[in-house]
Amino acid sequence: MTVLETGVRAGILAGVVSGVPSTLHALATRRDPLAATRAAGSLLLPDEARSTRLVAAAIPVHFGLSVGWGVMLATVLPRRATIAWGALAGLTIAALDLSVPGRRTARTRTLPRWPQVADHLAYGVVAAAVVATAHSEERGVFD
Repeated sequence: MTVLETGVRAGILAGVVSGVPSTLHALATRRDPLAATRAAGSLLLPDEARSTRLVAAAIPVHFGLSVGWGVMLATVLPRRATIAWGALAGLTIAALDLSVPGRRTARTRTLPRWPQVADHLAYGVVAAAVVATAHSEERGVFD
């Protein structure tokens, strides 16, 4: 499998599961579990108020960011301690995502910060696990 294929696979899988921490937090605190999704959609449609359009806009935004970061991680993560480096990468991505584009809309500014950081941490760990698996397959560990 190529680095690009690994990165796309890592980004998609990590993107699918990375929202679990903030969703569980929202449910546990009786907050709106779709608030983060609408916030992601507001990056593409900052003046939109309709929930269905924001949720629809969140799909390409989240997909693009997830795949882009996945390809980057597949390119740079080392073969040793891949998961630990992935966790660190997830925290670094959180610092970038939540401070640069993530703070430009009101919807993203009102989200609780730590559940969003936890989502990014989960993303980094899952993406790194996919990358580590691809590295293992290259060495024939699973043959």
